[in-house]
Amino acid sequence: MPHISLREVTKEYPAPRRGNRPTVAVDHVTLEVERGDVFGIIGYSGAGKSTLVRLINALEPATSGSIEIDGVDVTQLSAAKQREMRTGVGMIFQRFNLLNSRSVRRNVEYPLEVAGWKAGDRKKRARELLDFVGLADKASAYPEQLSGGQQQRVGIARALAANPEILLADEATSALDPETTDEVLDLLARINRELGLTIMVITHEMGVIARIATKVAVMERGKVVEQGETYSVFTNPQTTTAKRFVRTVVRNLPDGDELAELRSQHEGRFFTISFTDEGATEARVFGALARAGVDFNLVYGGVDAIQGRVYGLLTIAVRGDARAVDEALSTIGSGVTIEEVAA
Repeated sequence: MPHISLREVTKEYPAPRRGNRPTVAVDHVTLEVERGDVFGIIGYSGAGKSTLVRLINALEPATSGSIEIDGVDVTQLSAAKQREMRTGVGMIFQRFNLLNSRSVRRNVEYPLEVAGWKAGDRKKRARELLDFVGLADKASAYPEQLSGGQQQRVGIARALAANPEILLADEATSALDPETTDEVLDLLARINRELGLTIMVITHEMGVIARIATKVAVMERGKVVEQGETYSVFTNPQTTTAKRFVRTVVRNLPDGDELAELRSQHEGRFFTISFTDEGATEARVFGALARAGVDFNLVYGGVDAIQGRVYGLLTIAVRGDARAVDEALSTIGSGVTIEEVAA
């Protein structure tokens, strides 16, 4: 059974004026999130991804469809049962949402106060979590005394306070600098690895997906237009939206004016070379060409690591006897796809 299952979920907001059509924020979305997944939801502003999170957490009612957590349809629960369900779902927010009038420790304790925990148990749990996120020495500080990354780690500790099984991170790194973003993503990966939580990461940054998500769904105008394992979506995106996101992280193949400019600078036949397994390396490709005495230049692309797996996408300009070039390329072996770029 999936940990989280959405079936044909739609969310409409009434039109502001009579006679106008309602706004469809989420449009017949179907998803399954397995227990222990880090599942990414990516889309541009207005794609419906944040609304989807609020539906999963029952902070807003769905217009239609079903949302099941461990087989229980949360759309059919009473308000009291929905509140009870939320204790098993932690939330991390873009702007941290800390209470400035409370110390760091008391911010972490807050959901436990609401849940009726005893004062001693609350303090013990807060100390454990602040130690876990590396902020044990900041327990008495106030949010305004912390950096953005430290505030987000307090937010993560607070989200973990009631021992949830699911963590929803809504643009949790978009207000942070790149170095701090890496620290927060490392912490989320550790939470997934050590605590076994199912994590849904909502973002507009494909680099976040590449770093942490095992699976990804791409949203556009309220719809899921593509979904699958992160590595598969990166190496073989099927939709225009997914391709645009992938290009923000991986240098794609040149085309149009960019390709024409490269041809004006480099003689010879152009080939694209893609690596899709750990056994294929840039050195192996270049070594085969060098042994054959073929003259070549790397003119575009690079090699990336996605979910710990190698993915390279290169464009090379090759000069020399056509037969020698073709024979050299044929010796490179498995794990590599080679295509000539049409003139």
